[in-house]
Amino acid sequence: MIRVLLADDETIIRAGVRYILTTEPDIEVVAEASDGREAVELARKHRPDVALIDIRMPEMDGLTVAGELRSTTPQTGVIMLTTFGEDKYIERALDQGVAGFLLKASDPRDLISGVHAVASGGSCLSPLVARRLMTELRRAPSPRSEVSGQRTTLLTKREQEVLGMLGAGMSNAQIAQRLHLVEGTIKTYVSAIFTQLEVRNRVQAAIIAYEAGLVQEVDLNG
Repeated sequence: MIRVLLADDETIIRAGVRYILTTEPDIEVVAEASDGREAVELARKHRPDVALIDIRMPEMDGLTVAGELRSTTPQTGVIMLTTFGEDKYIERALDQGVAGFLLKASDPRDLISGVHAVASGGSCLSPLVARRLMTELRRAPSPRSEVSGQRTTLLTKREQEVLGMLGAGMSNAQIAQRLHLVEGTIKTYVSAIFTQLEVRNRVQAAIIAYEAGLVQEVDLNG
């Protein structure tokens, strides 16, 4: 059973997310918090596998909560619930050890798959967040772009292709379907990419993919 802490100051958001999660037989919402300080206290008490945290909350913002959880309950994987206007927080969130980003308006399937991924030690990046990030980075290229480009030259052509799709927010299953490969092969590629780039999760790898110019617009339904 995957035990989840849900923290958001909007009651209706908590109710909606809780409803979606509880449709899965292996997910249980063990606690809910309406502010950041309460979220930290409940995480210490319940030791959840995954914490879904709103970025903007009273008492203590979500990014501060993520930092606290990294210190006090490091076994808890943190997913930030974001809106379109909050992409600027992603780099700071990475420093706090956040494992994923999901839009509050995400497809319920993205929410469920994200919780499963983070609970198993992985990470998640909403396709919509990925697209927004790509747009922002094209508008204002990072000074790290040249460095990221050099780092990705360590990868094979196939690994670069996989990294670009990962950066676009595609899941391993979607990448496998696009490349006509089995999902296990994609997992092997992703693991090798993480090792070569010295990153911990898909979000960090995606940032490098954007900065290196490997991400292209993709039809996630195709």
